[in-house]
Amino acid sequence: MVLRKLAGAAGLVAFALYLWGLLNIMGALLEVGDGGNDSSPLRPCRTADWQYDQRVLSVTGYSVDFVPLRFVCKTKDGGSFVSGTVPGYVNPAVFGLVLTALGCWVAALVMAPPGPRGVRGPGG
Repeated sequence: MVLRKLAGAAGLVAFALYLWGLLNIMGALLEVGDGGNDSSPLRPCRTADWQYDQRVLSVTGYSVDFVPLRFVCKTKDGGSFVSGTVPGYVNPAVFGLVLTALGCWVAALVMAPPGPRGVRGPGG
């Protein structure tokens, strides 16, 4: 019973962290769609010293990857780089929590497999 609860808790926290990363991606997409005078290069692709970074100055587009969760900036030369939109701890934490949830769930099944369906206990 404890392993099933631990699996559920780990899965819930992994889901919440993934949603946090998605919220960060949504914020970046809103910034990209904002446009205006300050829209080039794309704001989510900028670094601290972006005025001097040729890689940032050559950004022509973007894409979003959902596994792992990241905002990818595309450059003129066909290259790309990952922006810092999604916090660095999100993907490793989600991966570790999903593995923990799966491991606990499998261990719970091995230790106490569910009984046959439709069978009632005494008095039932």
